Amino acid sequence: VVVQTYPVRLRSRGQITVSQAIRERLAVNDGDFLVLVEIGDLMFLAPKPLQVPRLADKLADLLQGLEEERIAIWNERNH
Repeated sequence: VVVQTYPVRLRSRGQITVSQAIRERLAVNDGDFLVLVEIGDLMFLAPKPLQVPRLADKLADLLQGLEEERIAIWNERNH
């Protein structure tokens, strides 16, 4: 495991800037959420995918499956 450190400046409103190289490596963009993990005196910053879009996709798939099932039931009853 290679350990690297990167300087980060804490701004007046608690904002930090993540270097371009790190943003590219983590594949994060403006507006993406990150999670800050604190373990004792150490802090780790990691990408955190939003759960809402994935849940929305799953819900859309479920609703599509329900629609298909509803059509199949209607066809069985009416043919």
